[in-house]
Amino acid sequence: MIRRFLSLEWKSFARSASFQTNLALKILMALGALYFIVCFLIIGLAVYPILKEQGYNPVQTINRIMIYYLTADLIIRYFMQKMPVMNIRPLLVTPLKKSTVIHFLLGKTWFSFFNIIHAFFLVPFTAMMLYKGEPVGSTLAWWLGISALIYCCNFTNILLNNKDAVFYPMAGLVLLLAASQYYGWFDITAYTYPLFQAVFDTPVMALVPVVLLGLLYYATYRYFAGHMHLDEKLASKAEIAQTENLTWLNQFGTLGTFLKNDIRLLKRNKRSKTTLVMSVLFIAYGLLFYTNSIEAYQSAPMQMFAAIFCTGGFLFVFGQFIPSWDSAYYPLMMSQNIQYRDYLMSKWWLMVLATFDSTLIASFYLYFGWDVYIMIIVGAVFNMGFNSHLVMLGGAYVKTPIDLTTSKQAFGNKQAFNAKTMLISLPKMLLPMGLYSLGYYTHSSDLGALLVAGAGVLGFAFRDRVFSQIEKIYKVEKYATLAAYKQKA
Repeated sequence: MIRRFLSLEWKSFARSASFQTNLALKILMALGALYFIVCFLIIGLAVYPILKEQGYNPVQTINRIMIYYLTADLIIRYFMQKMPVMNIRPLLVTPLKKSTVIHFLLGKTWFSFFNIIHAFFLVPFTAMMLYKGEPVGSTLAWWLGISALIYCCNFTNILLNNKDAVFYPMAGLVLLLAASQYYGWFDITAYTYPLFQAVFDTPVMALVPVVLLGLLYYATYRYFAGHMHLDEKLASKAEIAQTENLTWLNQFGTLGTFLKNDIRLLKRNKRSKTTLVMSVLFIAYGLLFYTNSIEAYQSAPMQMFAAIFCTGGFLFVFGQFIPSWDSAYYPLMMSQNIQYRDYLMSKWWLMVLATFDSTLIASFYLYFGWDVYIMIIVGAVFNMGFNSHLVMLGGAYVKTPIDLTTSKQAFGNKQAFNAKTMLISLPKMLLPMGLYSLGYYTHSSDLGALLVAGAGVLGFAFRDRVFSQIEKIYKVEKYATLAAYKQKA
């Protein structure tokens, strides 16, 4: 039966209308996975001797930070890991055992990349422990216990999926604890370290994570078994509708109508709401660059890269999915007597306003000096005047619909992948970095900032001409987009 399930999975992939896109994406994802595998492998081999040379006990040091390692893994899984979803409804009317289907769903997660990647750190590190003379029994027990905890994160993530009311408070608490330890207020590792160290000191304690893993697997199994009913959780959820007039947008005519739809979209759906959360996280990204904590980030190109990234979070995360956000009613909208320019202009204004708001929020960078904040302002001007047009242009070639009614994670596996969009995306970062570097190394940072800001101003100046060309491309691609949105790939 498992072989039959695997056959159905392959047919679903190979017979998809977007098979070529999926195949190209799989190749790209494989290259990315190979990169992370090499990184984890190098860390696993190098961390033991490096810590030893620095005078630390490697095992104790790793156990002390293990709580943050596992927490970071859980947070990344929540946003990035794809849930074990397959077409369940047709299987419910077949004589297949429910338990067989559930075990297959959960079994797929055992071989998830988010689980396997940790082996490329744990196995080399464990081998180094044995090579350096650590007790064999303690070392193997530690490896078994930590591996079991990683799989505990896997099933915890499944149980927490779509439970924002639980996840975000937990994530906030972890960030608070990390900040408390950094500033010396409270050290959570003083309480968690003995638990991880006990697995090494007393090998029989490795059974505790293993038993916990078994309980979580059983809880996950029971959760799926209790929700596999056509008339219950697999059915569409009905909720009381809440209307929002947003009458203050009426003054903008048709443009205001589209803006209302986008605002409601951002407030009502998990996937779109997550873009707002990610936009705020993008703003904090500049702290890695402007605090001078990492020497490699202090170069001129990387400083401008940070400025573009800080203010362009919403533009990049939300904009790359235009017009897929509206795929549910895109055919209806295209059958109406509306101006394509009004539709595109509403998206543009939404991204510009979000970039402006991000710039205001990023004013705390004034703490690091006026020169830093001026660079962020320059990056915002470039994002609003130039990158906004590139994002709109790339959206014309996005052919994969977004189903906002499903429980899939906010970051899907192929929603905006396209060779053309990849090529269009390159100037978003490379052009401002190149312009700033040109001015910085030939004259001064002021000239570099002026060149980048000038490119953004030119984008504003030629906005109407650029929009005319983008509108033509959207009209050319309209019927191919409509046909693609009918697919369920």
